[in-house]
Amino acid sequence: MRYFELLNFQHFVLYLFPALASIVLFIAALAFTHIHRQDSEERKKKIIERYPGGIEGRNAPFPLVLYLIIGGTVLWSLLYIVLTGVLGVKI
Repeated sequence: MRYFELLNFQHFVLYLFPALASIVLFIAALAFTHIHRQDSEERKKKIIERYPGGIEGRNAPFPLVLYLIIGGTVLWSLLYIVLTGVLGVKI
């Protein structure tokens, strides 16, 4: 039992709002940013595959934010492994 019951609500709010903000920023980044090339607009419109049920496949540009997230994840995991070994942290 906590001495201050309001502390539970404060922790909930402090976890919820940054999570919602990061989700909104991720959606905005996916919607508006990608690496522009000369044929980007054509690639977004040209249909290269058709599947049953009206699903169409396009060769659209890969969003820049996903490059950054994948690169950051790889970098963090490598640094985590190296620093855990160098500092001698017991897991």
